[in-house]
Amino acid sequence: MILDKITEKVLRMIDGEGFRQEGAFNLRQNGISVCHGDSQHVKIRKKEDRQGIDIYIDKDTKGESVHIPVVVSASGMTDVVYNDFYVEDGADVTIVAGCGIHNSGCNEARHDGIHTFHIGKNAVVRYEEKHYGEGEGTGAKVLNPVTDIHIGEGSTFIMDTVQIKGVDSTVRETNISMEAESKLHVTEKLMTHDQQEAVSNMTVTMDGDGTSAQIISRSVGKGTSRQTFHPIAVGKAACHAHIQCDSIIMDQAQVRSIPEIDARNVDAQIIHEAAIGRINNEQLLKLQTFGMNEEEAEAVIIENFLN
Repeated sequence: MILDKITEKVLRMIDGEGFRQEGAFNLRQNGISVCHGDSQHVKIRKKEDRQGIDIYIDKDTKGESVHIPVVVSASGMTDVVYNDFYVEDGADVTIVAGCGIHNSGCNEARHDGIHTFHIGKNAVVRYEEKHYGEGEGTGAKVLNPVTDIHIGEGSTFIMDTVQIKGVDSTVRETNISMEAESKLHVTEKLMTHDQQEAVSNMTVTMDGDGTSAQIISRSVGKGTSRQTFHPIAVGKAACHAHIQCDSIIMDQAQVRSIPEIDARNVDAQIIHEAAIGRINNEQLLKLQTFGMNEEEAEAVIIENFLN
């Protein structure tokens, strides 16, 4: 399928590996699946009862990538989609899912993606999700993802979420349950500016012995934007968890970090920490000695902080 220039540009921003119409892929544009393909071990099927797709990843999948981006370029559209991932025992897969909104109109453009993961035993799943907004219109660009993840015994789930820029409002809801000996690593990166708002709620429930979870959130708040982070780690068994929230605050922004730990077993070991602060003046001065102005120095510090 030949893609228009706007779609190509948005895809370059939300798919770090580069979207290609080969292997297992599905491109959703303005509420419609416009093209998709299967691979030998990954099959994608359209849901019959509601909008969305089912992705079946078999046990022989090793080191394969599945790309399922979403592009919304119609002002006034609200796109709601339900995607379910079925990962068999022992599979090893990377799922690249991102959403970009190009809004040139005066009405709100919105995408609500509800993703559910059913992961078997001893599997490895890497999930990459980037959110991005652009467009010269006055209409808001809104993204409200919901992610439900069940990690089977001995499996590993690595989740990397990034909100690049341009999203006016986002509310992220993430719920994760973990069976025995499973591992979770979450990295969340976010930058807001102007009057943007971002809320991220995450609950991780460690149900089985030997589970471990690491949740790292890094954010930058500029302008009069507002951010709220509320990660919760619930230990119901002998487990380990670490929550870390670090934020840079600038201008008149507001940032709230509310890491919460809930131990329900004597052998649950859970740690949380949070830090919010401004850019260090000494770092700015050091970079300015290399010939940078203040704005350029700030940009370098922010880029390194988020990376």
